Amino acid sequence: MSPPETEVPSRREEVEVKLPCADLVGARGKVSAVGGRLIAALHFESNDLFDDARGSLAAAGCALRLRRTDTAALLTFKGPARFENGVKIRQENETRVSDAGQTEAILAGLGYARRFRYEKRREEWELEGCVVALDETPIGSFVEVEGTPPAIRRVVSQLGLDFASAVPYTYAKFYAERRKADPALPEDMVFPPAS
Repeated sequence: MSPPETEVPSRREEVEVKLPCADLVGARGKVSAVGGRLIAALHFESNDLFDDARGSLAAAGCALRLRRTDTAALLTFKGPARFENGVKIRQENETRVSDAGQTEAILAGLGYARRFRYEKRREEWELEGCVVALDETPIGSFVEVEGTPPAIRRVVSQLGLDFASAVPYTYAKFYAERRKADPALPEDMVFPPAS
């Protein structure tokens, strides 16, 4: 009897740029007009970042994330970021997990606890070999473009976005900076409860 097939974890470099976008509807129209292909319809994501009690991962510029959507859960490790020509590059190891609750229990057994949660509504498009993510978050809308540096620059230009406005932070870091300016914001970057 042969062993069951298992998913091989993804091990790669993440190469991306994140840009603020005041008009996601307009961005969606542009990406469609220039030949983009929808690859993931609008969906909700809840992302939990885990760390040990000392914050060792964050201190090293790393991230351990458990992402939940309506249809999947993904466990991701991201290494420290470096920047080349305005593009963020970091190691990313990611795998689908069958049970997010059990994965969280395993992480707890290893000494990791949830330190931060961020939510977003995302849809993804493919354009010129790049993944273009349109993100609505509790602190604004963003377009993330992931691909090779030359392709990223072409796509940003085609969408009429300003490459110079790129945000060099993760959502967690960007939100922490926002909370310094507005301490009334909740600890986690979450949407208000539906009324």
